[in-house]
Amino acid sequence: MTDMERQLNGYRLTTAEIVYRLPDHLHVLQTYIWQSLDLAPNFPELRKFLTFWEREIEGPLHSVKVANVELLSPARARHVDVSFALH
Repeated sequence: MTDMERQLNGYRLTTAEIVYRLPDHLHVLQTYIWQSLDLAPNFPELRKFLTFWEREIEGPLHSVKVANVELLSPARARHVDVSFALH
């Protein structure tokens, strides 16, 4: 499926800020930014990535913040109350 088809099927641009501990220095936190098209509110792509992270990467997760936005949305129209003409 193309990105355009995914967006038409409800996928949104999802950004996750992943904070994790360094394996050799557990008191030190590091940040990783992950971004992809995903389905809210279950976020299957992000969950798949986090499962991979916990299985394959030594740095234990500390926290994950998620934000998402629709890239394609219906056109929005507003009525104009005032109009000015300049000569």
